[in-house]
Amino acid sequence: MTTIIGVRFKAGGKMYYFDPQGTPVSAGEDVIVETTRGLEYGQCVQGNTDVPDQTVVQPLKRMVRVATDADKKTLARNKKRADEAFIICKRKIEERGLEMNLVTAECTFDMNKMLFYFTADGRVDFRELVKDLASVFRTRIELRQIGVRDEAKMIGGLGTCGRELCCCSYLEDFHPVSINMAKDQNLSLNPAKISGVCGRLMCCLKYEHEAYAELQKVTPKQGSVVDTPEGRGKVITTQMLRGTCKVQLDDSPEHSLTEFQCTDCCVVKGACRNRQNAAAMAEERRRMEQEAAKQQKQQQADAEDAPEEAQGEQPAEGAAPAEGAPRRRRRRGGRRRHKPQNAENAGSAEHASAQEHAPAGQE
Repeated sequence: MTTIIGVRFKAGGKMYYFDPQGTPVSAGEDVIVETTRGLEYGQCVQGNTDVPDQTVVQPLKRMVRVATDADKKTLARNKKRADEAFIICKRKIEERGLEMNLVTAECTFDMNKMLFYFTADGRVDFRELVKDLASVFRTRIELRQIGVRDEAKMIGGLGTCGRELCCCSYLEDFHPVSINMAKDQNLSLNPAKISGVCGRLMCCLKYEHEAYAELQKVTPKQGSVVDTPEGRGKVITTQMLRGTCKVQLDDSPEHSLTEFQCTDCCVVKGACRNRQNAAAMAEERRRMEQEAAKQQKQQQADAEDAPEEAQGEQPAEGAAPAEGAPRRRRRRGGRRRHKPQNAENAGSAEHASAQEHAPAGQE
């Protein structure tokens, strides 16, 4: 087991573990600790606690001492210097014509380093700016480019709900937020309604996403076909938080909806989701079948009456066929001539044909 204390350097910031060096520290006390940037002034938010060695990243930075009145005066003086440095850096940026927005400035407790945070659309060459600041403050200068979410966390403000921003009040880290979270919660996809003051999706979309994900497992999708205690129907609307859905039953009149509990509905797999009222479709199908049967009977009756009319009304010889009546195929006249098998038969056939066509006076 390792004894640690939890220290936070900013309100709503992340908590870091430090080694108290055997000094009892209670929550709420101010302490001076060693960090990678040098000595820092922070507030203890978790007193001496024994935690497993696996949960601690070794080696732990140590706590130097509990803050004294002199340390508090030094902290106030450093804040005043940071405010002055912000104004000077802002003026230097305008003189250089750099496309960057300075957010805030701060300095370490021992004035060993000054840090400036800024936002920009792309990469900025600030090497000359660093030289100008170093010549003014005579200390190490560090410029860090941050995102719009970090900018909102540093500056603070009020959200659309009227409360202080979550990121600057209690959120330690930013969690990924996607547009699918807004879709799962049936929220409006208007960017103006689901975006925060930073211009990104609101962090609070993440808070209830797990609850909605669990409710989606028992809630049928809109447009699906379900079996209910009163029969099969189609889901029209759902209310996940209430656990209910409105269903249009197949045997109910059109535009008539019945509300059921989602747990009482069973989704029918493979059914068509875009179908209309099944009762209306069945009625239309029966009507079409009846019309088809009537047409078939009428065609059969016309076919039986057609031969009788053809026998009673035979057209005169040489008269043109009636309009619409089927035309009879004419047969070609004359005898069919057979091909002779040999030369003798061919000669006798020509002689017989000549005698038949000869005039009577020549016989």
